[in-house]
Amino acid sequence: MPLTLDQLDALLGAIYQGCLEKLPWSSALTALRDILDANWVTLILRPASDTLNALIVNAGPDGPFMEKGKFATHTAFMLDPFSGLPPDKIATVDEIVGAKEWLSSEFYRQFVEPFDIRYMIGADMVTADGSECRLRICRPHASSHFSESDKSICQRLLPHIKRAIELHSRLDRIESERTMYATTIDRMLLGTVVFDETGAIMRVNRAAEEILRQNDGLSIVGGRLEASYAPENRQLQNLIRRALADNASSASGIGQAISIARPSARAKLGIAVRANPLSEWAEGRHRPAVTVFIRDPEQKSMASRDVIQQLFELTPAEASLALLLADGMTLDEAADQLDIRKNTARAHLRSIFAKTGVTRQTSLVRLLLGSVTPLD
Repeated sequence: MPLTLDQLDALLGAIYQGCLEKLPWSSALTALRDILDANWVTLILRPASDTLNALIVNAGPDGPFMEKGKFATHTAFMLDPFSGLPPDKIATVDEIVGAKEWLSSEFYRQFVEPFDIRYMIGADMVTADGSECRLRICRPHASSHFSESDKSICQRLLPHIKRAIELHSRLDRIESERTMYATTIDRMLLGTVVFDETGAIMRVNRAAEEILRQNDGLSIVGGRLEASYAPENRQLQNLIRRALADNASSASGIGQAISIARPSARAKLGIAVRANPLSEWAEGRHRPAVTVFIRDPEQKSMASRDVIQQLFELTPAEASLALLLADGMTLDEAADQLDIRKNTARAHLRSIFAKTGVTRQTSLVRLLLGSVTPLD
């Protein structure tokens, strides 16, 4: 039977909502399975290759699930005769392969028949970024062939599925980049606290969590970022309010900075407050509006000894010494930490100077902290 408007509306909504689901398109594939009286609906987001496992979303008799292993092997895809279909066109396996050839194929016997699948329709899609995706809809042996009406329904839905996959791919790339940048900021030991347009805290990264956990100069009180001392707290709140106003007016305000004293008398925290630029088409609520950057000058470097060795061609002993110097130790303190003689430490330092091209310890620290070592 043709789809009702209500069914079509629900299906299209599920297809686009699928971009945001924890298991993408699980609702849409389940709905399509039920409407077409199928027992399996499969969306292959990435076919298997020599180097990659397939990435598959299934809606089977027991519900939706992600598949990456057992039946997502390169061998299965190599054996599949129902592949290489005309792009963006729904076809049946009997049309493409032939009923006799299909039922006698090794692929059918190994990977299809055990799941009570006899009839199949599907389509291959190539997205704008060149990704190959496949849709497969299956019925059991006790069922019947897919009708022209069934094929027509799938053909109508196919462009929407393809667009939703492209949207999901773009969202995934953005999230991947965001995660990479967030990790990089963490590795640089730069704390960030992100506020929405109402001044509510949205995110706190790991470096900021560590600083705030100490409750030494800065803390979160009642959902607000506050400094320990009243005069500095007034300055901080004024800077945040000014940045929120710049964001609301789309003004490209210049970031402002202050230092925050700590009750422990340790080195002051460095604070920078900046409005996040809005894109031309920004809309909706609870957007990142302001970021407060926090630097603790006493936090230890997270640079890797192996990376320092590779970057500057140092020995393990030289790299260990360089790391301790970058963390603010004197040469004598580093020698004690490494349990080596001070003359040995001086010899290592001379070698480090020769290999890095600097002649002073302060220049060495600046070189290490300004290189890629904090980002490994």
